[in-house]
Formats: sequence, C-alpha cells, structure tokens
Amino acid sequence: MAQQLFGFSANRRIVTGLLVNLFSSICIVFINKWIYVHYGFPNMTLTLVHFVVTWLGLYICQKMDIFCPKSLPVRRIMWLALSFCGFVAFTNLSLQNNSIGTYQLAKVMTTPVIILIQTTYYKKTFSTKIKLTLVPITLGVILNSYYDVRFNLLGTVFATLGVLVTSLYQVWVGAKQHELQVNSMQLLYYQAPLSSAILLGIIPLFEPLAGDGGIFGPWSLPALVAVLFSGVVAFLVNLSIYWIIGNTSAVTYNMFGHFKFCITLIGGYLLFHDPLSLNQALGILCTLAGILSYTHFKLLEQEEGKSRLAQKP
Repeated sequence: MAQQLFGFSANRRIVTGLLVNLFSSICIVFINKWIYVHYGFPNMTLTLVHFVVTWLGLYICQKMDIFCPKSLPVRRIMWLALSFCGFVAFTNLSLQNNSIGTYQLAKVMTTPVIILIQTTYYKKTFSTKIKLTLVPITLGVILNSYYDVRFNLLGTVFATLGVLVTSLYQVWVGAKQHELQVNSMQLLYYQAPLSSAILLGIIPLFEPLAGDGGIFGPWSLPALVAVLFSGVVAFLVNLSIYWIIGNTSAVTYNMFGHFKFCITLIGGYLLFHDPLSLNQALGILCTLAGILSYTHFKLLEQEEGKSRLAQKP
C-alpha cells in the first residue's frame, strides 16, 4: 500500500512538472515572437534577461528553503553553461528569423540527435520499437517542411545550430545531475549566473548598448513589461526542463516536446496567421502518432522491467 501511494505521488509530481513545462513553453514562444515582431528587442539581451530572472527566481526559492544550494566547481559546469547560452540564443534566433511552424519543426529533430549522442557516447541502448517511433515523427517533419514555404537560409542555419547545441545541452543536464549528485535547482542555481556572465561579455560584440535596438534604448513601458514577463516565464521553462530531465530522461522530455510542437503550430496559425495547409495538418497528426507510439512502448518497457525485478528471488 505504501509503495502504491509513493508511486502515485511520484507520478503526480511528474505530471505536474510536465504540465508546468507545457504551458510555460508554449507561452514563452508566443511572448518572445510578440516581442520580436512588435518591439524588435535584441535577441541576446533578451536571453540575458531570461538568465538573470532565472537566477533571481532560484535565489528567492533558496531563501524560502525550497532547496539547499550545493557548492559546485566552476570548471565542472563550464561546458554546460556555454551550451545553455547556445541553447537559448540559437533557439531564440531561430524563432526571430523563422515562422513559428518552422521554428517548432526544427526542434522536433532534437530527439534523433539525442538518441544518436546517447547511443554513441554514453552507450545507452534503445529498443527497436522506440527507434521506430521516430519514423512517423520524421515523416511528419518532412511533410511540414515540404509545404512550409517560409524557409530562409539564415533561419535554417540558426535552427540547425539550435538543434545541435540543444541536444548536447539536454544530454549534459541529465548527466551532470547524476555526476555531481545535485537536483535541478542546485545545478541551475550555479549555472544560470555563469551563463549570464558569459553573455554579458559577448553582447557588446554583437548588439548595440544604447540607441535604437540597444539594451539602454528608448523602450516603451509595454515593451519592458513584456520582456520582464518573458523572463519570469523563462524561469519556469528552465526549471521545468531541468526537473523533467532529471526525473525522467532527455528523450522523454523531447517526445513531450513534440506534443507542444503541435499545439504551438496551431497557436501560431491562430495568433500570427502562419499558414497551415491540409498537408501540414496531416504532418501534425503523423507527429502525434509517433508521440503516442513512443508513450505506449515506453510504458510497456517500464512495466516489463518492473515485472522482471519482481520475479527475481
């Protein structure tokens, strides 16, 4: 009975984490797109705001005794901090230079790259059934990309770099949490300010500091409110990413991300009037089929694993 209650409580926490990530991730896409389209706020500066607000949110959490900070050597998390900068900056640049559909489309390809990294470098194995779930997802991507005419070279480059860096980042998040024996908040608490310091040194090389388009430019109050709200939502996104990967896996997080892809694509069509043809709708259904297949086979494997453990003397 106690084990059942513990299992129910653990599942409820996972579901809650997934829902927080679902709503915050969808919200951040639309808020950032709105900021780029209507205010032209500089990309890397917006990323820096996200990092700073994330650290402030974690600082408040630790003052409220929600978690206890753990001292970590900077050299052990430097590559993670750098990949965090690339992960957020390149995905924001992809969003800025592509339609929401294309932006989400590129993110779908993170799952195959993660599986390749984990198979090649971490010797992690995946069943044939799990690998086959990538087929309908890939078909959905191809179907969407073929009928999305808004591709541009710069946006495609940013989207590709975003996929590569994001894949590395998500794999390293899970690996570092286990390697350093820290939870999501403890790791992010040290990594966010380190990433902020890195960006602070890079921003003056790529973006103006004053005048139109600069961080100290003449921004309106609605623009500043939107940027600050974007930072708060980014805190929820970053925290839920760490929590989900630490308590499930990078692949599970990305499969859940494909569900968000479908919702965000529809939202882009409704809010920003992005084109959504019948063939793109079929691609969405194809992607959803892959997600459902993955979930089904993953649950079966977990149940089989529990049965084998129960049968051992």
